[in-house]
Amino acid sequence: MSFPKYPENQPMRKFWLLFLIVLSVAVLAGLGAGWWVLRRPNVRESAFGPAYLYIGTGAGYGAVLDSLRKYELLRDEQTFDWVARWRDYPAQVKPGRYLLRSGMGNLALVDMLLRGEQDTVAFTLNAFKYKPQLARQLAAAFEADSVGLRRLLNDNALLQRRYGVDTTTVLTLFLPGPYRLLWNSSARQLLDSAAATHQRFWTPERRHRADSLGLTITQVHVLASIVQRETAQPTDKFLIAGAYLNRLRKGMRLQADPTLLWAIGNFGVKRVLNADKLVDSPYNTYKHKGLPPGPITSANRQTLDAVLRPARHNYVFFCARPDGSGFSDFAETYAEHLRNARRYQHRLDSLGVKR
Repeated sequence: MSFPKYPENQPMRKFWLLFLIVLSVAVLAGLGAGWWVLRRPNVRESAFGPAYLYIGTGAGYGAVLDSLRKYELLRDEQTFDWVARWRDYPAQVKPGRYLLRSGMGNLALVDMLLRGEQDTVAFTLNAFKYKPQLARQLAAAFEADSVGLRRLLNDNALLQRRYGVDTTTVLTLFLPGPYRLLWNSSARQLLDSAAATHQRFWTPERRHRADSLGLTITQVHVLASIVQRETAQPTDKFLIAGAYLNRLRKGMRLQADPTLLWAIGNFGVKRVLNADKLVDSPYNTYKHKGLPPGPITSANRQTLDAVLRPARHNYVFFCARPDGSGFSDFAETYAEHLRNARRYQHRLDSLGVKR
């Protein structure tokens, strides 16, 4: 059975049609607004390279907003705040260093922060001589402060228990070169990473070479630190390592000038004086036989390998060449060495070098 269509129903049909049109427009507008808030690019472009958001350990949501505002990282802070609160991010702030890609939307940014997807720090450790220099380098690149780092480097009980080193030899764990770490790594985590890198460097082959030379791993580091201070010429490193090992085998004192400079605390000295050789220090290898108790600088991988593969020869003396090339003249006898040393001293005299 069908019902008759009455003309008086036409106004009602028009009403519902208009209602559906308005509702559809409203839904589409709402969807468009939702897309705009969630996914519209909101991270500003930077003319100075990648933009990073640093969130310190223990920082809250207010500190995150302050950093975003201070460094003008967002186009629209309010829409970010809406999405962050919708995703309950204020209660789940995670510390770290976050890379903000240009054009990133609010949802992608908030979800990255929620997951704690940090960008690691590509860090190159440069050569250093003292603990404060090491601590300053690390503190400049990571959240850990230099005071906490120095405290850890001087915690003898912890160093011996966890890493098998002491406060004198702990610097042997830090190999100069590239590292990739999280910005908010603690002082302990930085030391753990250095120890792990050190462990990977000391392969079974390198350990075997050290054993064949009659040296412990720490002694290799100490000798390499002296060789590294003696020359920057790669080929001379093997020769100098061989000369020092010959001295050790013969029971001679190393008489290494770089260890004196460590003892007097002045690596800028160009001319070592006889008075320097009287300094009372275990690092004075003119007075004490054998290796000093710890490294005098951070030896790099190339110098360590030079010590592990020393040149085989009979030299026990060497002296810098007077031509300023950075190479050394080597000698088997003391008389020959004195001739080489006089030529070098004359060169310093001609340049007016007194110290």
